[in-house]
Amino acid sequence: MAHDVAAGTPKGKLVIRNIGLLLSGDLNKPILDADTIVVVDGRIAAIGRASDLDGSSADSVIDAKGSGLSPGLIDSHCHPVFGDWTPRQNQLGWIEMGVNGGVTTLVSAGEVHLPGRPKDAIGVKALAVTAQRCFQNFRPAGAKVIAGAPVAELDFGREVFEELKALGIRHIGEIGLGTVAKGPDAKRVADWCREIGLESIMHTGGPSIAGSHFVNKDDVLEAQPDVVSHINGGPTSIAHGDIRILCEKAKGALEVVHNGNEKSALVALEAAREAGRLADVLIGTDAPAGSGVQPNGVLRMITLLSSLGGLPAEQAFCLATGNVARRRSLDAGLIAVGYPADFVFLDKPQHSSGKDLLEAVSLGDIPGIGMVVIDGLVRTGRSRSTPPSHSAPAVV
Repeated sequence: MAHDVAAGTPKGKLVIRNIGLLLSGDLNKPILDADTIVVVDGRIAAIGRASDLDGSSADSVIDAKGSGLSPGLIDSHCHPVFGDWTPRQNQLGWIEMGVNGGVTTLVSAGEVHLPGRPKDAIGVKALAVTAQRCFQNFRPAGAKVIAGAPVAELDFGREVFEELKALGIRHIGEIGLGTVAKGPDAKRVADWCREIGLESIMHTGGPSIAGSHFVNKDDVLEAQPDVVSHINGGPTSIAHGDIRILCEKAKGALEVVHNGNEKSALVALEAAREAGRLADVLIGTDAPAGSGVQPNGVLRMITLLSSLGGLPAEQAFCLATGNVARRRSLDAGLIAVGYPADFVFLDKPQHSSGKDLLEAVSLGDIPGIGMVVIDGLVRTGRSRSTPPSHSAPAVV
């Protein structure tokens, strides 16, 4: 297993020039009128036209060569365990391959695939803190894994959640993966989390693994979690009419995932748009799962929602970047001054019938990635998981 230990904020000035299309991640203005980004010490310092910015005295320069540039994609829903290994598939390197798929930040929905996962309060707290601390220090291919998502059990009192908050845990794992799953029990835990300042997320749909639970629309509406996890099922979906009701009445963010029901994801997108809630729609993968690991899972969801859901491609990218950042309070996902320099250089895949990146996505073609940058450092060149991109940047 490759090791990449977090080494602190990189120093120096990076200038990125000749950007062909700059996607902001912001639904309010998804395309920026700019062709140059200046990065200082790993964060965005300036955005604009080359003629208006100070590109001198750069420590490094990337020529985008007309490629598009997006914020690093965020996987709103994944299940890491330890290191870059998943026992669910007994596979090494799945996070590194996710970086090759443009994902620079991953958010754990619970470390539930650990063999022998503890379910007593001490063990659950220990696992959450260990996962969080490990991934603070270990970054596969530079990826930022926000781990440590404890799964609630019925015998946990409020003090357990208070201790987790005091230990630096920011959110709990999916309500429904443990013995807390239904109605009043789920509401009690979600209410405690709101009062304490922990983000709550809740499984939706049929059981994903043995021992987990079916969670229906009434359970979600009673608990009102901060994130309605995989509203399109993880993997089995609730009824389409119930998805529409949740899009109207659930107060939390509405998450769709690659490892769910794709038709239900399209229903959720349509219902959210009708309700004026596109800014609440988030994209995740729910990987690793029984269906495997999908390095291109986030890209595939972006392409699905654009090509079959009729969502403009530039807006579809926002569902995996700025929407997740804002709804989940993450320091990521936007091309804006002060944000981390996490970038995906991408273009239409070679020989796509689309004339450019956005048209290719709208036609159903997965983009090709030419480079991934995290915190201002180049982490990949041409992707090992996407088709070859029509254009690719170069370090000058």
